[in-house]
Amino acid sequence: MLRDIRELKDDPTAYQAELRRRWTGLLSYRYIGRNHGAMNTGPEDNTVTLRRDMRNAAGGLLVAPLSISAPEGSVGSDLETVPNPVIHSCQILDGARDVRRIEVVESQVLHSGTRMGYSRSKIVDADDPDRVIAFMEGQGVRIGAVPEGLEKMPEDRLEIVDSPDLPPLWEAFGAFRRADGRWALPELQVELASPDAALHIGPQHVLLETAAIDLAAALTGTDRLQMETWHVMFLARGKAGPFRAEGEAVHGTGGRVGVRLTLHDEGNEDRRVTSASAVLKVVPPADSP
Repeated sequence: MLRDIRELKDDPTAYQAELRRRWTGLLSYRYIGRNHGAMNTGPEDNTVTLRRDMRNAAGGLLVAPLSISAPEGSVGSDLETVPNPVIHSCQILDGARDVRRIEVVESQVLHSGTRMGYSRSKIVDADDPDRVIAFMEGQGVRIGAVPEGLEKMPEDRLEIVDSPDLPPLWEAFGAFRRADGRWALPELQVELASPDAALHIGPQHVLLETAAIDLAAALTGTDRLQMETWHVMFLARGKAGPFRAEGEAVHGTGGRVGVRLTLHDEGNEDRRVTSASAVLKVVPPADSP
């Protein structure tokens, strides 16, 4: 079991050292290439360069890179509090098949209460800001206090060169399809854990979207699917693992398919930790009428 950083709240030096180790080692933002000015030193950069592994079989954007880039639910950075996600929502307006870079803009804290916070943002084409790619919204909760005087940390971004040889995101984040057909993540590992020793949102989005596409493809007979709506509720902290995704897919109208998913923590009495729902649309081949 990983150590929960909240155990160090009375030792500012140890807390700062552990936060730096955990933040700079967390795979989610480093692998996607998202800089967070609230946490990292250096110039602010809210853009993410898109790669082949961030796209679906139809060439459009996967939702996981968007949801990792703009997690929302702001209650303050990890330098100000110990945040925990509650709800995340993304509506994709544009599959962005010809977009090279995205940018998170208009980040707004809509309400910040004693414990809960609500925020939203837009994702646009970084080279054409009038082109809106997605709307993001979220709700978060403060689950702990931090020592005063915590300092920003240098960014430790991974330099990943776009290539046809890149592994799919699910493979890079350690997900796998089991013999029983269900998608899963292994036991909790430090690079996939938030500082409070729980499964981070990044691998959850990647795993759940992968499972959603798999279920929708089995129902429709094609993997040419574009996510349009993505709604996630974080029910409890994923503490142990392995983590198993269960779900069902149903036909909608107009070439749409709905998927409902639940993530279970098998190492913690099979507890439900996350619920997600998705609406995807079949994308016809380019030469179809």
